[in-house]
Amino acid sequence: MTKTDAPRRTHERADPVNGIRIAADVKLGRNVAIHCFVNLYGCRIGDDSRVGSFVEIQKNASVGARCKVSSHTFICEGVTIEDEVFVGHGVMFINDLDPRATADGKPQSEADWTVVPTRVCKGASIGSGAVILGGVTIGAGALVGAGAVVTKDVEPGTVVAGCPARFLRTRSAIGSGDAEVR
Repeated sequence: MTKTDAPRRTHERADPVNGIRIAADVKLGRNVAIHCFVNLYGCRIGDDSRVGSFVEIQKNASVGARCKVSSHTFICEGVTIEDEVFVGHGVMFINDLDPRATADGKPQSEADWTVVPTRVCKGASIGSGAVILGGVTIGAGALVGAGAVVTKDVEPGTVVAGCPARFLRTRSAIGSGDAEVR
């Protein structure tokens, strides 16, 4: 087998010189913008989405169309982000509710735990520094405040903030300027 016959291990859009690591199994939509120092493998990113610097998106995670994923964000296996979602800087998703380093005294492997899926629905926004625990759904059009720790589902069209995240108000429609506080 010659060098040119070897199986492709990186994506055609990978650029190691600029720190863009994209595995061959990544599915990229049309016009996806990817900045330097990213690590993408086994994931799917929809049309017209943007991925900032220092982002990792793991296998079996998906980002919809027209999304913005800001720098320093970690999207782990099992996370589904629907279309038109904003993810702020340094957002962390968690997919293991009881993490451990070992199982029966040996380093833990993929066989020793179960991925807990998380969903971020269409048009939601997640503020910088938020932590999203596994198993939650962030409803369509919801807003998670910066630094919030989301431990349970967020209803569509609501605003939550704090640690743990708590309901603050309903979110106004884009351009309406109205917000109903409950």
